[in-house]
Amino acid sequence: MTVTLYHRPQCATSRKVLALIRAHGIEPVVIDYVQAGWTKDQLVALFNAMKLKPRDLLRIKGTPAEALGLTDPAVSEAHLLTAMVKHPLLVERPIVVSDKGTLLARPPERVLEIL
Repeated sequence: MTVTLYHRPQCATSRKVLALIRAHGIEPVVIDYVQAGWTKDQLVALFNAMKLKPRDLLRIKGTPAEALGLTDPAVSEAHLLTAMVKHPLLVERPIVVSDKGTLLARPPERVLEIL
């Protein structure tokens, strides 16, 4: 099984998810998404796979979301997507992709649904 983890090493939840995946005998492809960045197409594909919209995965804590005015409900999904590409930290983490699906692994045990 191929598993990809969009990971933030400084995030305790992300580290727990990585440990759970490895505990199941799987060595995932680990992508530090803040360092690697996002493309618009990549994010759109992930959102579609999870049946979510950018606002559903907007991370506020520890990000410039409020300073950029992104917490205003009037901000369009397209504007959020553009901001997420420019500021990768705005995307909630960790996101896990496997042969069985794609999800935001919060709480960490959610990852077991797709392993």
